Amino acid sequence: MGRTTPEGRRNFAVQLLQREGLLPFGVEYPPMTATTSPIPPSATPPEAQHGAEMLKVSSKSNPNSVAGAMAGVVREAGTVEVQVVGAGALNQAIKALAIARGYVAAAGIDLVCVPNFADIEIDGERRTAMRLVIGDRYGNRVAPASGLHAPTEVAPEYDEEG
Repeated sequence: MGRTTPEGRRNFAVQLLQREGLLPFGVEYPPMTATTSPIPPSATPPEAQHGAEMLKVSSKSNPNSVAGAMAGVVREAGTVEVQVVGAGALNQAIKALAIARGYVAAAGIDLVCVPNFADIEIDGERRTAMRLVIGDRYGNRVAPASGLHAPTEVAPEYDEEG
């Protein structure tokens, strides 16, 4: 199967990512289709799937600010959707994603991005936007700091006589 078929391209991509250390060896990866995503379905809450939390990034957006917003939403909701129109906006969003990966790495979150196209309307004019669905590769979700609780003490175990 050559690199010109979808399955061949997928196998080539998996092998390349394994060589770079981004994917583990010895794992069978399912075939990628238009409906599959590297973000596990469990990581995508229903509200994010329906666009409840969308960040709009422009070419003038500050990547550090966008990265902070991305990291915060991913920590709380598991995924975030970012919408961009134009090359400059996409550039800022990708820079922000790279920065956000550093913000959440200590929490064990490995951010990945799935790009899609979307037809939108701006000032009565139809445009093509890119929507980036960003989430944790492994579906981890970190509770916000205010939601953390102290560990509860567990009663000691007793034997049958005790």
